[in-house]
Amino acid sequence: MRIAETVLDVIRERGRRGLPLEDIYRQLFNPDLYLKAYGRLYRNDGAMTPGATTETVDGMSLEKINTLIEALRYERYRWTPVRRTYIPKKHGSKKLRPLGLPTWSDKLLQEVIRLILEAYYEPQSSCHSHGYRPGLGCHTALEEVTKWKGVKWYVEGDISQCFDSFDHSLMLSILAEKLHDHRFLRLIANLLKAGYMENWRYHVTLSGVPQGSVIGPILSNIYLAKLDQFVETMLLPRYNREERRRENLPYKALMNAARKRGDKGKRDQAQAKFKRAWRKQAQQMPSRDPQDPDFRRLWYVRFADDFLFGFSGPRVEAEGIKCQLGEFLNEQLKLELSEQKTLITNARQESARFLNYEIITLDADDKRHKYRRCINGGTGLMVPEDVIKAKCSRYMQHGKPTHLAARIHDTDYSIVSQYQAEYRGFVQYYLLAFNVSRLWRLHRVMQLSLVKTLANKYKASLNQIFRKYKTDVATPHGSLKALKVVVNRGADKKPLVAIFGGIELRHQERAILNDRPPEVYSGRSEVVQRLLAEMCELCGSEEDCEVHHIRKLADLNPPGQKEKPNWVKRMAARRRKTLVVCRKCHEAIHKELPNGAKFVK
Repeated sequence: MRIAETVLDVIRERGRRGLPLEDIYRQLFNPDLYLKAYGRLYRNDGAMTPGATTETVDGMSLEKINTLIEALRYERYRWTPVRRTYIPKKHGSKKLRPLGLPTWSDKLLQEVIRLILEAYYEPQSSCHSHGYRPGLGCHTALEEVTKWKGVKWYVEGDISQCFDSFDHSLMLSILAEKLHDHRFLRLIANLLKAGYMENWRYHVTLSGVPQGSVIGPILSNIYLAKLDQFVETMLLPRYNREERRRENLPYKALMNAARKRGDKGKRDQAQAKFKRAWRKQAQQMPSRDPQDPDFRRLWYVRFADDFLFGFSGPRVEAEGIKCQLGEFLNEQLKLELSEQKTLITNARQESARFLNYEIITLDADDKRHKYRRCINGGTGLMVPEDVIKAKCSRYMQHGKPTHLAARIHDTDYSIVSQYQAEYRGFVQYYLLAFNVSRLWRLHRVMQLSLVKTLANKYKASLNQIFRKYKTDVATPHGSLKALKVVVNRGADKKPLVAIFGGIELRHQERAILNDRPPEVYSGRSEVVQRLLAEMCELCGSEEDCEVHHIRKLADLNPPGQKEKPNWVKRMAARRRKTLVVCRKCHEAIHKELPNGAKFVK
C-alpha cells in the first residue's frame, strides 16, 4: 500500500503535465488516504455536528475506514441526504442561505475525493482564480486588484444563485474530459443527486453542488474554470492592445522646454525658477495620452462566484464585455448573470464593491515622490462606511455603546478574549484598506461595550474598570493603550492572558493570509499516530480501539460536577480533545456524560 502523499504526488504530476487521469476509483481503496483526510477534518467544529443521522467524528476507528472501503469496493456505498439548515448571509443581514450538513462518513469520503481532485486540478488552475485554493484567498485576490493601473471602468460580476444552479450533466461532462474512470464519475453523480432533508422531509436535488459539503468548493472551481478559460482565451486577447499609451504632447513640450531652459541657464536663478514652474505645470497633466484610441487594457480576478473586471477603454466596449459574459454563462454554463447586480462603474467617479471592499481609482496630483506621481491611476482599497456601521451596531443601543447582557456571567478572561477575537478578525481582514484608520471608531465602540459589560458584572463605574485592566502594548510604531486580564494558574503553569486592542490600524500593502500552517507531508497527525497504535489509553486494551472526541476543552469541566472521571483527568492533563479508547471504555464514557449523549458506533 502506497502512502497517501505518494499517490497524490503522482496525481499532481499528471495534472501538471495535462495528462488525463485514469483508474481513480481504485485509489479510494487506500486506507492511508482516509487517515490523511481524518487528520485534516477532525479539528473542525463541524466534525461534531450531526447530519441526517446521529453519526459524528466521535467513535472514529480503523474498522470504520475498512467498512467504508469494503462498501466502495463492491459499489454498495450510498450517500446519505444532507440535513439542510439556514444561516445568515452576512452580519446584520436578514437574508438566509441554505447550508447542508453531511454525515461523518460522507464527509470523510468527500475529503478523500477532494484531495484527489485538488491534487490533479490545482496545477491547471487559472492564476486569476483565488477562491478555495491552497495558499490563496480573499486577500490575495484583493492584492491582485491593487496592481491594476489606469482603470476607467469596473465591471462587477454577479451570478444569480450560482452554486444552486450548476447543471449536473454539464458538471459530469466537464469532469469526464480529463477523468477517465466511469466508476469514479458515477460515485460523484450519485453524490450530486443524493438530495437533502429539511424538516425531516426528503427533497431531490436537480441542480447545484451541495453547499456546506467538503467537496462543494472544489467542484464549483472546476465548473467555473470554464469561465476563466473563456476570459483568458477570448476577452483578454481581444481587449489588450498596445504596449503603452502614446506620449501626451503638451506634457512632453513642457518637459522639453524645462530641460532646454535648464541647460542654457544653469547659474541663472530666473531661468531655474521658470524651469521649476514648467515642471510643476507638467506634473498636473498625464505623461501619456489618456484618449489614445488604439490603447486598451483589461484585467480580471475571480473569487468563487464573485468576479471583477477592470477596463481601460470606452464605456460602450465595457458594456460589450458584460453582454459577452452573459451570453457565455447562459449558453455554455447554463448560468444567469444578474442584471441588477452586475454593474458597470465609472472608476474615477464611483467605487465598485468586491469581497466587501470598496475599489476606487486613485487620483491626486499632489501625491509625489521625487517629482514623480506615485498614486495617480492606481487602484485603492477602502473599508466601506456601511460595513463599519453594521459592525458597530452589534455593540450599540439607541446610538450609544452598550453592554452585552449575554456575556455578563462569563469569566473576565472569556469576556475579553471573545471581544478581542471579534475585533481582531474584522480588523485583520481590512488591513489592506488605505483608510483602515477609520476602524478606530469600531475600536472605541467595542472597548466601551466591553468596559460596560465588566462594569455591569461587578456593579462598578467605567473608570474603575479602566483603571483595573488598563495596560500598554508595544508595537513597531510605539505603544498602544489596551485592556488586559491575567489569570494565574499556579507556579507550574503559565498564566492565561487576554488583551483587547493593541493592534495597529496601519495600511498593509501585502496580503495577510490566515490559512492553516503548511502540512508536513512526510508525517502523520498526532491523533492518527495514536489511532494506529491501537491501544486504549485508559485500560491498555488492544481490541476495538476508536477515538472519543469532544467539541471543546471547556466541556471537560461542566458545572455541578464535583469528582472528575479518570478519562476527563487524562484529557485535561494532555489538553487534547481526543482520547483513543477501546469500545468498552467508550461506552462507559458516554454513560458518564452529563448531557446523556448516546454512544454511536
